[in-house]
Amino acid sequence: MVQRSTLLAFAVLGMVLLLSRPVLSAEKSHDGKVVSVTEGKDKADGKLVMTDKDGKNEHTHAIASTVKITLNGKAAKLAELKKGDAITVTQDDDKKVTAVAAKRS
Repeated sequence: MVQRSTLLAFAVLGMVLLLSRPVLSAEKSHDGKVVSVTEGKDKADGKLVMTDKDGKNEHTHAIASTVKITLNGKAAKLAELKKGDAITVTQDDDKKVTAVAAKRS
């Protein structure tokens, strides 16, 4: 009887832990080209205007000061990105940009 109670307690505990763990967010990335950038001032978000890889479907992203930005694998500032740079923008589940990786040849 004690073994059955212990087994049941562990099973219940396992289910509680499994169901109460936070759901891992899945970041999503998309590639494109820089059209323009505007550096944020006084802690305001900056702005990145980009297209898809083919130079179509122009859209804008708010870029917070906490976003990790790289250029050719090295840390960079938003203002260092130039028109035509190839970029990969990564967003979280709330569509907030978490990273921008740019490449310039």
